[in-house]
Amino acid sequence: MIKKTVFATLILFSMSSCVSKKIYNDLENKYTDLKKENNNLADENEDLKKAKNLLETENSSLKAELAKIKSERDKLQTDCNATANNLKALQESYNALEKNSSEALTTNMNKNRELLAQLDAKEKALAAEQNRLNKLRDELSASSKRLSELESMIANKDAAMKKLKETLSKALNAFEGKGLTVEQKNGKVYVSMENKLLFQTGSWAVGSEGRKAVVEVGKVLAQNPDITVLIEGHTDNDKIIGTLGSGIENNWDLSTKRATAIVNILAENTGIQKKNLTAAGRGEFAPLMSNDTPDGKAKNRRIEIILTPKLDEISKMLNEF
Repeated sequence: MIKKTVFATLILFSMSSCVSKKIYNDLENKYTDLKKENNNLADENEDLKKAKNLLETENSSLKAELAKIKSERDKLQTDCNATANNLKALQESYNALEKNSSEALTTNMNKNRELLAQLDAKEKALAAEQNRLNKLRDELSASSKRLSELESMIANKDAAMKKLKETLSKALNAFEGKGLTVEQKNGKVYVSMENKLLFQTGSWAVGSEGRKAVVEVGKVLAQNPDITVLIEGHTDNDKIIGTLGSGIENNWDLSTKRATAIVNILAENTGIQKKNLTAAGRGEFAPLMSNDTPDGKAKNRRIEIILTPKLDEISKMLNEF
């Protein structure tokens, strides 16, 4: 039976017309652009983490500098007090020596002037250090406030994505055990649907049960207009042979068409902003499991809907540092 199928497939393949190289190149360019965009989003997320770590390091450094300045200020205060005590002692000595000789009086007066000059210098140094301490305290306060605001914004984004994940899980509960999973990781929410829920072999037409699942996802997305939606199509590593895929050139072509089919269903919901939707075909090159087993191949044949929060506000705050 397999030999007959392969033979029929080869005949149909020889009779089918090839897709133009221009269309293939266009699809390949679109895939490259989408892959670059995906990498940019990952880089942006990594940059945000690095910025947060940098701010935390700067905050710790400012705290250490503040402690050092306080220590220097206390030392200057101690020196100032000691100088004042010396001045008092010299003043008493001056009063006693004033009766003895004019020479002793002159000496004590000179010492007194020196001590007064030292005391004045110490007071000026203390005032300068106090001003520096106040400036550092203000900078530390401002930096801490910005860091707190940034952490709060990131926490709010994470909380919103957690709520989105919970809402999706509840909306898609009817499809549990049918090859559909919802999870949150790396600040994003991933809805994964195995092809057994969505497509027939070699086809990109969505079945009735799969359409129901996609429509439910669309209802949730319509209530979250600030979410960027990337739909990725994935296949196993089985090659497209003959007209098995109705004119599909390869797995990249098939995965792209399947991702586009999901986008088209989501776009039917007028509450979803079309500019937030992106379709991408990744072919066989991002497997979840090994393709050496039937179960592994089944897991790899999937659609992933990746939901990413918009980071414009966080990026704006980072540019202000």
